[in-house]
Amino acid sequence: MTDAVAALRDLFIYVSELESSVELRGSFYVAPWITVFHVVSISMFAGTILMMDLRLLGLANMRTSFSEVQRRLFPWQMAGMTLATMTGLALVFANPMNYFDNIIFWTKMLGMAIAGVNALAFHFVTEYTVVRWDTAVRPPFAAKLAGGLSVLLWINVVIAGRLIPYAKTWLAEV
Repeated sequence: MTDAVAALRDLFIYVSELESSVELRGSFYVAPWITVFHVVSISMFAGTILMMDLRLLGLANMRTSFSEVQRRLFPWQMAGMTLATMTGLALVFANPMNYFDNIIFWTKMLGMAIAGVNALAFHFVTEYTVVRWDTAVRPPFAAKLAGGLSVLLWINVVIAGRLIPYAKTWLAEV
């Protein structure tokens, strides 16, 4: 385990010393705009995820079939996810050592990984039965579970993302 952490630390140090990383980190205009685009793209992604999850939970959009809600939102979700991924990677690239020992950053990464597994489980298991419950007022338990977990996990990701800048202060006091 310590070898993996040491290798990851070496990678983060290597990236932090790249000329492009140093330039991006020192940019007066580019780095702040990357942050702005990251927040906007996460808002787009999380908002469309929440709309779909509320349908899975049977709390919203009940007059529209789940497949129709998904058909309308999925392109926007993918656009938001793509932009959030690109800008998030750029933020880490710009200052990797700011993130390496940041427990809140790793909490966010873990939350995103678990949310991804939840989404894959939904798509490869529950969604295959969508023809049976597509227009149901009460979606099946598996759909509700996937939607509820998704809401909780993405709330964790958004909150963790906003708390990343403050983790050093908290950890320094411990």
